[in-house]
Amino acid sequence: MTLRRTTQLVVGLVIGLVAAAGCTGGGTDAPTAGPSTAVAGEQVDVVGLWSGPERDAFATVTSAWEQDTGAVVSWQGSQDVARGLATRIDAGDPPDVAVLPNPGLLRELAAQGALVPLDEVLDADQVARDYPAAWLDLGTVDGELYGVVVKATSKATIWYAPQVLEAARATVPVTWDDLLALADATVADGRTPFSLVAPRGPGSGWALTDVVAQLVLGACGPDVYDRWVAAEIPWTDPCVRDAFVRFLALARTPGYVLGGVDGILTTSDAEGVVPVYTDPQAASLYPMASFAEGFVTAAFPDLEPGVGYDFFPFPPVDPALAGATTVGGDLVVVLDDTPAARSFVTFLVGAPAQEAWVGLGGYTSVNRQVPPDAYDDPVSRALAEDLTGADVVRFGAGDLMPAAVQRAWWEGMRALVQDPSGLDALLAALTATAAAAR
Repeated sequence: MTLRRTTQLVVGLVIGLVAAAGCTGGGTDAPTAGPSTAVAGEQVDVVGLWSGPERDAFATVTSAWEQDTGAVVSWQGSQDVARGLATRIDAGDPPDVAVLPNPGLLRELAAQGALVPLDEVLDADQVARDYPAAWLDLGTVDGELYGVVVKATSKATIWYAPQVLEAARATVPVTWDDLLALADATVADGRTPFSLVAPRGPGSGWALTDVVAQLVLGACGPDVYDRWVAAEIPWTDPCVRDAFVRFLALARTPGYVLGGVDGILTTSDAEGVVPVYTDPQAASLYPMASFAEGFVTAAFPDLEPGVGYDFFPFPPVDPALAGATTVGGDLVVVLDDTPAARSFVTFLVGAPAQEAWVGLGGYTSVNRQVPPDAYDDPVSRALAEDLTGADVVRFGAGDLMPAAVQRAWWEGMRALVQDPSGLDALLAALTATAAAAR
């Protein structure tokens, strides 16, 4: 989204949202029960991870609720939401609302009895109309809804240049075998298929673990995926191991990856998109989460969405699992059931606030009442349609695993691309780490 477009939206959105936030239901597309001046003068204490542009967009949207109700949002940013919440809960001073980075933390807090069931806060029927069941499942524990995803990211996207693909008389792959066939044809044509990244630094292997997680889901299905994440089956399980073997086929086949192993280990996620859109093109495909669109538009502001740049879903190994998608996202939860917290969360998950957020750019909503034309470009619109239409949705596996397992996996992936012969030793070590962390 251009700066001019963003500025226009910021000026207009608060005015439009003030009216929308005051609605109190009636139609099936309206929020559960709109905020009201009954909470005037109250404060909602909100804890979350967002900073920079994400925090600014959130503030722009929530300012409409503040103007409509006379209440105030007090935002407490934290780089370690889990630790910050634990400290406040132990002190008997939980925030009213929190925005959690993954369902793993939500489950821990629910098990502690720290969260308020949202069926006591929101209109359950309205929420079910607004949000796909696959997404509500992410915030559900033992049949009780505790969180709603208010910002979504696909981790199952591959970025490419449509014009270049068309010039090569190639088609978008729909299966894993199709993807490898396209890669082989690209190499035969004297070009490089993939840009792949895992640069040095803390947590740098996450982009590689995202690829493996999608390969597990797209080959083994959600039941095996869930059991693997929960350490109920070992990492040496044949289907899980096959996902790593497939990853190595992508990462280590000669000619497949720009710069080879050194390229993988020294290129940042933002830099990884550049070779796909240079002229001449240096790499054809970039497996990266949907936030890569922001990298593209920042580096190549003149590219036309859907023509100069686009994405396609990461192809499944098993065609029957097309539409099974790994995701990231932020879930809103309630820890202190106050009238202001109820009013604020009702506003936040409702379609008017979600639509306003979309209009600011860099945001994807899975609220089905947000119209497609709320998105400023066809690529963002297609991303939202893919996410809301996904049959199977799972958070990226690393985000659901204990921190010790996640860190070991990140580090192990960097080691694996350097020495694929260490695969079985890595899988055995990760199995032991996961068992110890249960």
